Amino acid sequence: MKHLMIAALLAVLGNTAVADPTVDPTIVRACFEDAKDSHPGCIGDAANACQSQPGGDTTLGISACLQGEAQVWDDILNAQYKGVRADLLKQGGTALSDQLLDAQRAWIAFRDADCGLIYSVWADGSIRTVMASSCYLDKTAQRALELRDLGSME
Repeated sequence: MKHLMIAALLAVLGNTAVADPTVDPTIVRACFEDAKDSHPGCIGDAANACQSQPGGDTTLGISACLQGEAQVWDDILNAQYKGVRADLLKQGGTALSDQLLDAQRAWIAFRDADCGLIYSVWADGSIRTVMASSCYLDKTAQRALELRDLGSME
């Protein structure tokens, strides 16, 4: 579902003359570094700043900004996952490391299904992509922070 939403958005964006707003990854990384829990208020700050750029205040621009921030969080999430998985492999062997793999696969399926549901709930409005993109951003950021915290439990 995620890939379909992104492909549809990119197809629409590719056919418009809208300026391409960009997300500042340093805002996202600062949020990650400063967050005390998995639900900090700074999630979305980079997308909000992006929306003040030319083209960022349209429905497509807002979606692009949300997806841009989500991509930075996804990169952070992947780095955290790799680190935690390596730590678990050292700590508990392949069984513990594979348990994280299973959990992560299940989490990805949940996130995609849950945000797909949000997209479907809003199917009759142009806001559907914004709502689904916001869902994807929130869940991805929270998971990156959860993995960070899991890695610090050793």
